[in-house]
Amino acid sequence: MTANPLPAAARPWRSVLYVPGDKPRAIEKARTLGADAVILDLEDAVAPEHKAGAREDVRAALAQPWPVPVLLRLNAPGTPWHGDDLALAAHPALAGVVLPKVEAPPTLAGPKPLWAMIETPLGVLGAPAIAAAPGVAGLIAGANDLARALRTRPHPGREPLLAALSAVVLAARAYGKVPLDAVYNDVRDPEGLARECVQGRALGFAGKTVIHPGQIEAANTAYGVSGAEAERARALLAAWNEARAAGQSVAIFQGALVEQMHVDEAQDTLALWAAQQG
Repeated sequence: MTANPLPAAARPWRSVLYVPGDKPRAIEKARTLGADAVILDLEDAVAPEHKAGAREDVRAALAQPWPVPVLLRLNAPGTPWHGDDLALAAHPALAGVVLPKVEAPPTLAGPKPLWAMIETPLGVLGAPAIAAAPGVAGLIAGANDLARALRTRPHPGREPLLAALSAVVLAARAYGKVPLDAVYNDVRDPEGLARECVQGRALGFAGKTVIHPGQIEAANTAYGVSGAEAERARALLAAWNEARAAGQSVAIFQGALVEQMHVDEAQDTLALWAAQQG
């Protein structure tokens, strides 16, 4: 069975690695790479003639224990492969199902948490209703298809996509769901990846989907909690508790006013720190 001790909103999703479903060696290696979760992909990463074999490769991989949650990306409804993918999606070792190109609240029945990929203009416009739908655990930005649909030009700072990306975050956060940023395509550009990870966290994403093992560390670093950040959160909480014990409504920490919202943020930081320690 897959290790999945925490609900989606309570566990770290710093790095979520896509692995093609028809690559058994890559799937096996993915167990040890340090990503917070893995998406076994039956859709874009698998050629049509390999779809059936990919399902069997995934089924075999799910028979062995996993140290992290494993999600399955299905082929879209209306494709020849969707029905067989749905049958596999019921596998007890799966922690969730990734649905491509979602544009309306999903109606897929079943006990698995759903992760909706927002990859089209209609998906962005429908993101609030999608995020509010029962069973949805998170929204995943799909920037490649979205950029093509919007007819944008490539830009290193993703300015043409920022409004759409923020809309995905806003919808997810409004309904307590997990927003994941899109992949970074150039696996040979670690500096660009690092910049985009920092940008994604600044926008409010909880983590980043990645396509190569070499991208995991950058995502984990950008979206994780460092030891220094955890220590600062502990010190802030200590200052708050001392002030409250003295009958004060607010506290001063490192020269700044501390109110309840800062306390909540510090508690969230420590919860993520504890979760990412395993």
